[in-house]
Amino acid sequence: MAKIISGIQQMGVGIPNVYEAWKWYRENFGADIRIFDEAAEAGLMLPYTGGQPRKRHAVLAMNLQGGGGFEIWQYTERTPQLPEFDIQLGDLGIFITKIKCKNANQTYSIFKEKGLNVLGEVKKNPAGEDHFFVKDPYNNIFQLEESKEWFKDEGKPTGTVYGAVIGVTDIEKARKLYSDLLGYDKVVYDEKGQFDEFASLPGGNGAFRRVRLAQSKPRVGSFSKLFGEAYIELVKVEDREPKKIFEGRLWGDRGFIHLCFDIRGMNDLRKECEEKGFPFTVDSANAFEKGFDMGEAAGHFSYIEDPDGTLIEFVETHKVPLMKKLGIYLNMKKRAPEKPVPNWIIKGMKLHRYKG
Repeated sequence: MAKIISGIQQMGVGIPNVYEAWKWYRENFGADIRIFDEAAEAGLMLPYTGGQPRKRHAVLAMNLQGGGGFEIWQYTERTPQLPEFDIQLGDLGIFITKIKCKNANQTYSIFKEKGLNVLGEVKKNPAGEDHFFVKDPYNNIFQLEESKEWFKDEGKPTGTVYGAVIGVTDIEKARKLYSDLLGYDKVVYDEKGQFDEFASLPGGNGAFRRVRLAQSKPRVGSFSKLFGEAYIELVKVEDREPKKIFEGRLWGDRGFIHLCFDIRGMNDLRKECEEKGFPFTVDSANAFEKGFDMGEAAGHFSYIEDPDGTLIEFVETHKVPLMKKLGIYLNMKKRAPEKPVPNWIIKGMKLHRYKG
């Protein structure tokens, strides 16, 4: 089976307090659908956890209006570390998570009224699209961008993950992964210079080359309608030497730890990644013949690195909880991989809505 990438499943966020952070993401980004909530040991990520298994607590939360989710991730036996320097735009790794919103100006006003840490004002990008930035209580920056594509309307001003801004040293090399392998093959704009819309960001007054990438073809696959379209913006700083955001730290420490894609056809993807120079650095198939099982989710996962070491995760889900209390799950292995899950099943995930 040829590989299928259905879209961005989630952004991993390293956090010092998982429930405190989830409350903030629920209240401000509408991420109130719990897919899993598990305390376990991360035993397969040894290349990125100092060679030791690490205990952690993670929550995967979605917004049924659309977009990828958040994997809110907390170490439970060590204090998650901040970088030893002030991260700036153009540093290597995931600097910003994009969030889809219905109306940037209205969402900006809502966030200002709430007293959130909004950075600057609503600006237009080179494509003429309105957007603005906000910082969460943990120093993570999000870009609110307007979208016309929504899975359903629940009256919330935002969906969830709509892409990422990623610092790179060489845009052409980075595109071998993001365009050729991940499918972000359409250049929306490719601009050089200083940008007023970046002025409110740390290091945003520098000189940059920025390339916004989109998919030329709509995504297919089980949850493609929920995840929807997304954008990757590659940013290269031109007037200083960038630093690696996670230099000297562990995966799971504070910040955006990985960008995860929902896929089918892990074996074919493994082969393609190898052929294109991005071999799996973590592969759950090497540890568990039947994949991983977190009680509420099961399947295979793997990781690769972009040319600057940014972590990209792939998850092939084998079962999805529908009614956990009754032990009812959707068996993804019995479904045609390119066929979207019926809308009523996804909408039925409202049964997992947080009711605290």
